[in-house]
Amino acid sequence: MLNAASLVEFSSDPAFALDADMRVISWNGAAQELLGYSSSAAIGLPCSAVLAARYPTGEKLCSALCSGVDCFKAGKKWGVEECLLRHMNGDMLPAGISSLVLPKETRSEGDNTTAIIFLRKAYSELSGVEPERRMQVFTLGRFALAYNGKGLNVEGWKRKKAAVVLKILISNLGLPVHREQLIDWIWPEVDSESGWKRLKVTVSSLRSELRNGGVDPDIIETVGQSYILRDTSVRIDTVAFCDLIEKGQEASKLGNLPETLARFEKARTLYSGELFEDEPYADWCSVERERLREIHLELLACLASSYAENENFLTASQICRMALSTDPCRENFVRLLMMCFRKMGRLGWARSYFLTWRRLLDHEYGLEPTKTTMNAFQDILEEVAKDQRKLA
Repeated sequence: MLNAASLVEFSSDPAFALDADMRVISWNGAAQELLGYSSSAAIGLPCSAVLAARYPTGEKLCSALCSGVDCFKAGKKWGVEECLLRHMNGDMLPAGISSLVLPKETRSEGDNTTAIIFLRKAYSELSGVEPERRMQVFTLGRFALAYNGKGLNVEGWKRKKAAVVLKILISNLGLPVHREQLIDWIWPEVDSESGWKRLKVTVSSLRSELRNGGVDPDIIETVGQSYILRDTSVRIDTVAFCDLIEKGQEASKLGNLPETLARFEKARTLYSGELFEDEPYADWCSVERERLREIHLELLACLASSYAENENFLTASQICRMALSTDPCRENFVRLLMMCFRKMGRLGWARSYFLTWRRLLDHEYGLEPTKTTMNAFQDILEEVAKDQRKLA
């Protein structure tokens, strides 16, 4: 029987063990020397928290799109040849990651280790690692791609419109997009014949760039006069984002608060910005951008309410203020924020924030708070008055 703790402790490489929830359960001295975390500080943290890894091109490796979890569940090795790990002091360190998966039958009794992670110098070749066959797509915030443990340098592509074509196909994942529609979206000023010539060259360039990054260019299929991005060939952050929220809501209905918070927090880390934020005026993604924006605000509302239910009023109030900085008209966040301040014994904060917010609402939007919000504020005023009478 294998003893995971011993394997970690006596490894000459930086190493740590993970349980089925991807949390650190053992941590050796070499890992502390590399990343700065002591054993007591690292144990119990999610793998993503101690590594905070990124691809060299900047995309997040430690995200809900990481294929390591799926590999470990399937009993397969996982790793990346080259990445950047975050030291506890914030420095980013070039490194590589490999792993050892421990089947249940090989573990000693009581050992709940799922995998052991080894950190090493970058650029050394991996062996026996199951390659990721799906391209990872990051659309929330900065657009980015990764494949088989490497980031693709999209910004270095020769034809910038090739990335736009790919973004449109991603927005219509699994659905055919007619060439005339693509031309109208990308080159609205040109005629059909000129537009078709440009599109053929651009799609050819796109396939070439994907091939250069190791991606099968056939993930983009030609169907008649349309193009389609195969949905089985990609992992997209928006899909993972919505899936995590759905699972968090299911956990909430079952009354499982820790699982609810874990799912919602993981979803929040994926929302790095609005959908294709580098295409702010694009009509082809405006509807989906607004839909995801609404979903994100609903996520923040659910997350803040869950923290408040857990009596973590400080974190709940911080989330409310974050949401209001995005959309000041969301009065549900104002009411919850005042409730949190009230529970924290900060009635003055609640009163001050409401008055500032009300002036902003009137000045910027010409609106007045709803009756429900005014009643919540009136309750705050009555408590303030009650406290003042006690002091008198």
